[in-house]
Amino acid sequence: MPVKVQGELPAKEILERENIFVMDENRAIHQDIRPIEIAILNLMPLKEETELQLLRSLSNTPLQISITFMMVSGHQSKNTSTSHLNQFYVTFDEVKEKMFDGMIITGAPVEQMEFEEVDYWEELVEIMDWTKTHVTSTIHLCWGAQAGLYHHFGLKKRMLEKKMFGLFWHKVSNRKIPLVRGFDDVFLAPHSRHTEVSAEDIHNCKELMVLAESEEAGVFLTMTHDGRQIFVMGHPEYDRVTLDGEYKRDLGKGLPIEIPKNYYRDDDPANPPLLMWRSHANNMYTNWLNYYVYQVTPYDLIGTPDFSGV
Repeated sequence: MPVKVQGELPAKEILERENIFVMDENRAIHQDIRPIEIAILNLMPLKEETELQLLRSLSNTPLQISITFMMVSGHQSKNTSTSHLNQFYVTFDEVKEKMFDGMIITGAPVEQMEFEEVDYWEELVEIMDWTKTHVTSTIHLCWGAQAGLYHHFGLKKRMLEKKMFGLFWHKVSNRKIPLVRGFDDVFLAPHSRHTEVSAEDIHNCKELMVLAESEEAGVFLTMTHDGRQIFVMGHPEYDRVTLDGEYKRDLGKGLPIEIPKNYYRDDDPANPPLLMWRSHANNMYTNWLNYYVYQVTPYDLIGTPDFSGV
């Protein structure tokens, strides 16, 4: 699948070296098809790393996808250059009149704060409300999932006794739902978080259905019955070394951190990490794009119906 990005985006060269088909704007405009319009609200501190991870995840369908990277205006990024943000990102005000086929709201390293204490919370609430009428289907990742469950359904997060960190086994709960089509009965997925939304609260929410959960890590994947809001409690987009980097970072800071579970061969950080979740992560994003975006969105995005009453 060609992912359409700006020609100068640094991730483009890396993806091309990995034999992933990335198309720039000049080539895309000569194809007589409408690309799927996907917005990515990137709240992660290392934005270029997250860009690369998500573009990899979206690169496994025959659809042409046009990516718009969004940032919040109410927060000053400390880990990404202003020039990169100015060149490749837009603010909500710049796109709020547009319609999008799909959207991804990433996690953020603010989970130990109350939602209302986050400096861009009001702007995020406005964006989440806007997705109900301007986006066909939205995926919320990790803290973004907790924020979405709190805002849309009033489900609160709670602190864990220790960080949920590593790869955890999950069981598919409802195989008939297209989002988990092709999944194995059990699969591994990465988690890296200090908080959770209780499985009981999610199961008791009538607007939600649980698609995959873990005895250790709780609910991993849940969504509304119409598929317009999808919540992923972990980080399926993580690459091979992301957890390794987080582990060594926390060790270097003297923070309490355990070896990420099921991650290193023989649980020895001296060994290379094992990549054991990529196929299911790619499958989830492919199913999302196919069944919840491409097949239900109109060709003319101006004709996207108002879902506010759904």
